[in-house]
Amino acid sequence: MSTNNARHVLGISGGKDSAALAIYLRDQIPEMEYFFCDTGRELPETYEYLTRLETVLGKRIERLNADRDFDHWLWVYGGALPSPQMRWCTKNLKIKPLEAWIGDDPTYTYIAIRADEDRDGYVSHKPNITPIFPFKEAGLVKEDVFRILDEAGVGLPTYYEWRSRSGCFFCFFQRKYEWVRLADEHPDLFEQAIAYEDKVNYEKQASDRKFTWSQGESLRDLLARRDDIVKQHNEAMAREARARPNRPLVDVLGEILDAEDDTMPCQMCHL
Repeated sequence: MSTNNARHVLGISGGKDSAALAIYLRDQIPEMEYFFCDTGRELPETYEYLTRLETVLGKRIERLNADRDFDHWLWVYGGALPSPQMRWCTKNLKIKPLEAWIGDDPTYTYIAIRADEDRDGYVSHKPNITPIFPFKEAGLVKEDVFRILDEAGVGLPTYYEWRSRSGCFFCFFQRKYEWVRLADEHPDLFEQAIAYEDKVNYEKQASDRKFTWSQGESLRDLLARRDDIVKQHNEAMAREARARPNRPLVDVLGEILDAEDDTMPCQMCHL
């Protein structure tokens, strides 16, 4: 594939790694096109971070919207909420809009996997799309990501104070503590997530199966255990801080939440 005729694109998830990669490549590839697959169900902090990043990049981050919204696909899939076993949200609200936007153009897509990670991220199987991993090729790790963001004056998204991953406000990959904090930070969004559970289960009253965002219990049941969840989380944070002091909060938070549930999230959403 000739680089002279190819497009260069970089997906922004709303997380730290893709933001750092965009800044890292800003001057190296001035023709870079930035995109964000917008489900319409993102956190307010994510949209605020995109605006902040656009200022530093000096270029608009293209918002790619699916031609059908979440509620449409929920109906198509018979009212079954997306889950780790059935990730229809990523397929229809992220991957399809991206591949439609790229079309058949020869394209290099830049993926923000670091050298200290053992994963590949989302890689399209379309023959006209070639993945490139600049951080891996340059040997850059998590500490480099923090440095790039700090030096650019961008910093981290504010949701990292209580959440370790980007994604929709009702993402099923959220851990118990993150759901509790969503209820604290955005009670209106938490209520919307409950409303989806209620609607789906009302329409499936004849079924023995209950559809929930957090596998194993409803959000109402989870919130009823709020004090225990917060207490266990705080105790784990304190133990980690004593064992390895002076580490960034986002590092400690991520490790504690991974200890609760280390399921690998959709790579399209969480870089």
